Amino acid sequence: MDVQETSKLLDEELYSRQLYVLGLPAMERIQGAKVLLSGLQGLGAEIAKNLVLMGIGSLTLHDPHPTCWSDLAAQVVVLTALKLEEQLKVGSFCHKHGICFLVADTRGLVGQLFCDFGENFTVQEPTEAEPLTAAIQHISQGSPGILTLREQADAHHFHNGDLVTFSGIEGMVELNNCAPWPLRVREDGTLEIEDTSTFSRYLRGGVITEVKKSKTVSHEPLDVALLQPRVVAQSSQEVHRAHCLHQAFRALHKFQELSGRRPQPWDPVDTEMVVDLARALEPLKGTEGEPLEEQLDEALVRTVALSSAGSLSPMAAMLGAVAAQEVLKAISRKFMPLDQWLYFDALDCLPEDGESFPNPEDYAPRGCRYDGQIAVFGAHFQERLSHQHYLLVGAGAIGCELLKGFALVGLGAGGSGGVTVADMDHVERSNLSRQFLFRPQDIGRLKAEVAAEAAHRLNSDLLVTPLPYQLDPTTEHIYGDNFFSSVDGVAAALDSFQARRYVAARCTHYLKPLLEAGTKGTWGSACVFVPHLTEGYRAPASAAASEDTSYPICTVRHFPSTAEHTLQWARDEFEGLFRLFAETINRHQQALTPPADLDGPQMLNLLQVVLGVLRERPQTWRDCVVWALGHWQLRFHYGIEQLLRHFPPDKVLEDGTPFWSGPKQCPQPLEFDASQDMHLLFVLAAANLYAQMHGLPGSQDQTALKDLLQLLPLPDPQYLAPIFASDLELTLASAEFGPERLKKLREALETWRMGAPLKPLMFEKDDDSNFHVDFVVAAASLRAQNYGIPPANRAKSKQIVGRIIPAIATTTAAVAGLVCLELYKVVGGPRPLTAFRHSYLHLAENYFSRWVPSAPAIQKFHDLKWTCWDRLEVPAGQPMRTLESLLAHLQELHELRVRMLLHGPALLYSAGWSPEKRAHHLSLRVTDLVQQVTGRAPEPGQRVLVLELSFEGEEEDTAFPPLHYEL
Repeated sequence: MDVQETSKLLDEELYSRQLYVLGLPAMERIQGAKVLLSGLQGLGAEIAKNLVLMGIGSLTLHDPHPTCWSDLAAQVVVLTALKLEEQLKVGSFCHKHGICFLVADTRGLVGQLFCDFGENFTVQEPTEAEPLTAAIQHISQGSPGILTLREQADAHHFHNGDLVTFSGIEGMVELNNCAPWPLRVREDGTLEIEDTSTFSRYLRGGVITEVKKSKTVSHEPLDVALLQPRVVAQSSQEVHRAHCLHQAFRALHKFQELSGRRPQPWDPVDTEMVVDLARALEPLKGTEGEPLEEQLDEALVRTVALSSAGSLSPMAAMLGAVAAQEVLKAISRKFMPLDQWLYFDALDCLPEDGESFPNPEDYAPRGCRYDGQIAVFGAHFQERLSHQHYLLVGAGAIGCELLKGFALVGLGAGGSGGVTVADMDHVERSNLSRQFLFRPQDIGRLKAEVAAEAAHRLNSDLLVTPLPYQLDPTTEHIYGDNFFSSVDGVAAALDSFQARRYVAARCTHYLKPLLEAGTKGTWGSACVFVPHLTEGYRAPASAAASEDTSYPICTVRHFPSTAEHTLQWARDEFEGLFRLFAETINRHQQALTPPADLDGPQMLNLLQVVLGVLRERPQTWRDCVVWALGHWQLRFHYGIEQLLRHFPPDKVLEDGTPFWSGPKQCPQPLEFDASQDMHLLFVLAAANLYAQMHGLPGSQDQTALKDLLQLLPLPDPQYLAPIFASDLELTLASAEFGPERLKKLREALETWRMGAPLKPLMFEKDDDSNFHVDFVVAAASLRAQNYGIPPANRAKSKQIVGRIIPAIATTTAAVAGLVCLELYKVVGGPRPLTAFRHSYLHLAENYFSRWVPSAPAIQKFHDLKWTCWDRLEVPAGQPMRTLESLLAHLQELHELRVRMLLHGPALLYSAGWSPEKRAHHLSLRVTDLVQQVTGRAPEPGQRVLVLELSFEGEEEDTAFPPLHYEL
């Protein structure tokens, strides 16, 4: 059966997140590719799903009968669930005819992947990292030319022999868009390039961009690679384990050849036969053909054989994701392919109780959809799995994969179990290339509801309850004590560290296991946190930096030095012009008073919007164009002239340093030219947005706009915002926003008093027809031209201002599979710490790592010891009802005097209070005191008050366990 894309034009909206991973050239090659996939069991279905989601041009699905040569008219052939004899036959044909060839297989908790891309396969982009770029400070005329970068530290990222291209240079224009030039790094941090003595003198600006070097790989055919396996491994121990797994697979194929079947689940006779076959295999050889002196790990082979009859959807998800990524590498020639074997095992999912041969009856098939899972874990485990109730937070890309995984393994598919899906977002078109439970007809619907319906179709026994509310402090009346008391565990599929921290804190509070995963491009992670056993959740050190991308206000307003600065400025322009202004007018249309909740920069922006160009509401499209043209002049010409009057190009600081030096680049005013694309795009976008805000019709006719602009004079600005050299100056001036400026603002606001409310525009990054991204791209590009900064292209600009996280279906599926493997362990009952695994992978660079989590850190204070999972408890029915009796109880129990007691931010008690105040609080019942201080009674169904306390004599950084006061 053929599955083909009908359109040859790449749908950039649909594949927007994937484009940030692969790039446009690779995506275009993928869309034109042809792939043959043979074998449609769990693993084959996973590979097919991933390839379809990622926009493969043509996918031929083949049943597992012997392959015909006519089926092989494809660029890539993928085999699953085929006998070794058939694999060797097809592999030989593909290698001979230059067809990329893959074999993927899973046996219980072990997976195998083989790649043969031929003897001379060129990888055009070996790594996922974007090419290095750096802004140019100066280029000398000479032989060699000396290249100085604006940020000297950037030079350390380049190496001798690196190839670069030049762009955006003024003066020495001969370098712009030339063929790649090699670099040589000098000891003083400058760079040498080839002869520039005959070129024009360098004036300003420009950027160098690294040219990635291609690499060529050579793969052996399957028949050779079987005996001389090159395996992907991170250590010598992993290499040996992979070799033993390689021999185990060979022995399993031999068993099937001799017996006509696979080994029976947990059958000791069949298992020993597989071990004997592995012992009798021809020894493996090294890369030079020498026999490897390695001892076969018979215990490992035995464990593989015992559970090899099973088929597990999490293993299919993991291996299917990696296999699909390798198909993309073959087609796109982006990222290094596997060299050549990958073995992945999750045998740590099996119990460690030493029971090698449990009762085979418990593992025998029942004629049900879970037989493949029962063959590995047994029927009793399946029953336990079906009665679980899990909370899934997030129904995005990872959430959909997890929900699919839950449905396939039967989590909560019994009478008393179920899955609750929490997500407040709606389905968008860009979701469809990664979130496979959604269809085009679902766009606009709640993700939680659509995902719940789709999961129920996958498994009609699964009870899925959608809740369209996010988990945060505002919804604790929904996700409270009663809710969490019915939950066995939580799976988090969230895209922000702030949300992850909150959900993890709730799991710690309620002592619930947490399964968590995240991705960025081809990077992925999956973690498990078990109460009292593992460490608690901690966001990576880079989390705070990645979520805080703010820049100093004055740098953005007046002294940008990077494309990111210009984009932040453009984004602020959008907010000030088209959202904040409209909201302010609407709020204060009647009162006509400046809003008290605006800070200084916002007030200055408001003044410039109201007073800068037009003094009254626009009535026509022409008025909107006049405003947009005037704002262009204000921002990119007059505003720069004003800045240069305040800080002239030759200004020198007291120490003799030029003011315009280092990261401060002296700007130049632009002259409006409608024939330049970005000039025209700014006016077109700004005029349309201004019209939308005022409820007027816009226009997309660029020809008509050019004609209109020829008739319009360039307007003079009526107001220019003051210039401040630092954030401190701006803060001081804003605090003294004088009466004269307030008077001007009131008079200007009077002109908007009459008429309909304005429409605030909320920035939407995924609609390319609404002019939002157009405005930001054009404004940032023009700002970059002012300062000689290389601008970001449209795709990069959209990613930065929209804070888009690059994503691809393969990584999503892989981490979901890894999470479900940890789910087996959590549900299976008490397990030692060594059974669990955190996982980290980078599909682009073939990096796979799994490690045992750390145990929770033990804290001590006097005789009190605790971890992040512990709490001090005051059971209901105890006499400690007043604050005084509670504190006395704590002192008696722990021999410690309480210094301070809080409920959230509310202070209930402090030893530093006056005696009268302490006496008053001590006499109150704890519940009455909390209600009095916070103004809120406990929520209906709330079972516990969580109190924070500190003891006398503690160090400042001591974080004591919370006090749970039962109601």
